[in-house]
Amino acid sequence: MEKLKELRLRFAERAPLHDQEGTFPFENFKNLGDAGYLSLTVPKKYEGQEISLYDYILFQEEIARGDGSTALSVGWHLGVVMDLDDRQSWKEQTFEKLCKSIVHSQSLVNRASTEPATGSPTRGGKPLTTAEKKGDQWILNGRKSFTSMAPALDYSIISASVKDSDQVSSFLVSHKQPGVSIEERWDTLGMRGTRSDDLVLNNVTVESEHLVETADQEGNQQLPKGWLLHIPACYLGIARAARDFAVEFAKTYEPNSLKGPIKEVPEVQRKIGLMDVELFKARQLMYGVIERWEAEPGNRKNLGSSLAAVKYVATNSANEVVDQAMRIVGAHSLFKDNPLQRYYRDVRAGLHNPPMDDAVIALFARQALSD
Repeated sequence: MEKLKELRLRFAERAPLHDQEGTFPFENFKNLGDAGYLSLTVPKKYEGQEISLYDYILFQEEIARGDGSTALSVGWHLGVVMDLDDRQSWKEQTFEKLCKSIVHSQSLVNRASTEPATGSPTRGGKPLTTAEKKGDQWILNGRKSFTSMAPALDYSIISASVKDSDQVSSFLVSHKQPGVSIEERWDTLGMRGTRSDDLVLNNVTVESEHLVETADQEGNQQLPKGWLLHIPACYLGIARAARDFAVEFAKTYEPNSLKGPIKEVPEVQRKIGLMDVELFKARQLMYGVIERWEAEPGNRKNLGSSLAAVKYVATNSANEVVDQAMRIVGAHSLFKDNPLQRYYRDVRAGLHNPPMDDAVIALFARQALSD
């Protein structure tokens, strides 16, 4: 945490330019790699730290206070590794090789599952990306969208429909492979620094041992995934940054219409109170669920709705906190050199990360009606 507090300040200084130019924060990831952060979720037997879910989420929230795009991006990398270690569905040799590459070469990995025609994979769409068997190899063709860290990734785990079958499988693909390219399409309102560009696969040859998952093996993917709490952690970190900015503004801004700073105005105090209540509620829920997750490993299969509720509450609370922060700061918050306008745009993205609000509400409705 001490290292991350130092890095957070550096990230915050760089964030405005990356947001303005829509560039990937390579230097932030170099700092994280040098600090040993990229291998924190790698198992100890493969020379990683194998940190707990609680620490992982706590660290992610801290990074997001400096730069949300960096936090969300590196969160996918760490979370994918944590998930693979939890499920242990890969051949050990393949997973070990990936982990050693992360530890020794600071390699980055992410899943690439979303496609323009299918939308979020959580909605159940079958990938249009295809995998065709040719002897002992597979040939992949297709396009993936929302590929976070696209310019910096070393590996992607690609979901694809197997030709002439109903099978969906996943393949570990090195971005050094011929036929792998990035198409820059990430020109968004918020989270611009994630560079979640399109990943294009044109006759990419994959060795048979890099077919790492099949639909049958992925059955346990339907089990709750605690690592996805890096999403709400990210947006709560951004909201905390907005809250801190607004509070400091209230302490120091003295219009000549008042005898002192605006912190003395009752309505400003009320808004500060509302922000802190929202953050308290969301953070208590998030870390409370994590404590249950770690204390009751045998009960994790029953915590799916709890994880979903955390994401729903956290992202909506984050939007509310940033909105109140902007109301405190007023028209100053609309200037492009004011970080609040970036926080406002970034937290909106959280509403579109899985699980979406409608899916969470429907889940709770089904549970209530089935009792």
